[in-house]
Amino acid sequence: MKVELTVNGKDVTADVEDRTLLVHFLRDVADLTATNVGCDTTSCGACTVLLDGESVKSCTVLAAQADGRAVTTLEGLADDGEMHPVQRAFHEEHGLQCGYCTPGMVMAIVSLLKENPSPSEAEVRRGLEGNICRCTGYHNIVKAALAAAASSDMGASQ
Repeated sequence: MKVELTVNGKDVTADVEDRTLLVHFLRDVADLTATNVGCDTTSCGACTVLLDGESVKSCTVLAAQADGRAVTTLEGLADDGEMHPVQRAFHEEHGLQCGYCTPGMVMAIVSLLKENPSPSEAEVRRGLEGNICRCTGYHNIVKAALAAAASSDMGASQ
């Protein structure tokens, strides 16, 4: 079937099998590989992207379900070469180790901060439920989320 999506502000059209998952469309058709395939069961969150501005696990969304909609991946967050405040906070607060979960964590935090621009630590931790990191104790990931929320340029990115 033919699907047409706007991915990171660019139109992407392709003929895909009905069963094609959005994560595979992004990686294999749009050639955007920051979105990772972790579990294929919606358990880990490594494939989290924004679909019409809402955080979704792209391993549980068919490309056909996203037809006509806007998808934002980690690659689409930077603005004119400048990292998004959440990306910058992850860098500055050392919010990653191996990096496999990082794209999904960043996208989940972007979505969380859009809904709640000034979350508490507990609200950040709740907002990250369903995004698993096997390397860290989440401490620096939470610090990065709180630093991004506190940054003066976060409001301009939303």
